[in-house]
Amino acid sequence: MERALASNTLEAYGRDLSRLASFAEETLKSESVEPTQIDVGLLASLLAADQQTGIGARSSARRLSGLRGFFRFLIREKVLTEDPTTLLGRPRLPRRLPRVITEKEVDALLDAPDTGTPRGLCHAAMIHLMYAAGLRVSELVGLTIADLDTTRGVVSPYGKGGKRRLVPVSNSAIALVERYRREVRDGSPARGLPFLFLSPRGKAWTRQGFWKLLARYARGIGILAPLSPHKLRHSFATHLLRGGADLRAVQAMLGHADLATTEVYTHVANDQIQAAYTKAHPRARSKRSSSETK
Repeated sequence: MERALASNTLEAYGRDLSRLASFAEETLKSESVEPTQIDVGLLASLLAADQQTGIGARSSARRLSGLRGFFRFLIREKVLTEDPTTLLGRPRLPRRLPRVITEKEVDALLDAPDTGTPRGLCHAAMIHLMYAAGLRVSELVGLTIADLDTTRGVVSPYGKGGKRRLVPVSNSAIALVERYRREVRDGSPARGLPFLFLSPRGKAWTRQGFWKLLARYARGIGILAPLSPHKLRHSFATHLLRGGADLRAVQAMLGHADLATTEVYTHVANDQIQAAYTKAHPRARSKRSSSETK
């Protein structure tokens, strides 16, 4: 709470600490375990047990990060004098490039909802705005009417760590959102709510609800691989960089605190450029053919 972390992060850390408590009680065969009883051996056993259940390296690293924060807090509060997590190594994370969809697939996805119906118009406005501004799904469903400035053409999402940022939005996305507000939202019984997008039940959309509708439209246009809202955000960043956008500008639009987080998209764009070159350039084709012959 002191670090102003997102609610989802707080919930994850809470689950990790509950897991630590139950594991310590089971291992030490005690219904009440004091922090001073937890040592590096017990923590190592916890992480090993989690790996045996199939937990991934990223989840394990996040769990270790939460535990380290907990023990640092205990030291600061003078409950402990030593941190048992200092001797624990961080799991090695494999380099994983973001998966994206093509610009042609994005066009088909944006055209998929039936804007002739109130529900389809709402879906179209949400998908357009998410891609146009590279929003996280939590940012999209949490947007209020005041967060979208149609005059200046910018949206101000409430991002991670309670930070806001300004992101420019395309005219086509703004026009669609404005049409949704006039034809659908303004006539809703729940129009008094601050949220920009209202579900058919007159409430704010949930992350899970938007995830499901996006997956449904993706299947409808023939995208067989699972399409998550974050993959649409990845596509936004990759398409910008491929089009020549400045890396730091993309960083600001995504709301990344560290430029290295944004730099991963340059690898995706470069890979696609390399593939296009290999496929189209005569010399690249001949070189590839000779290597295949060998």
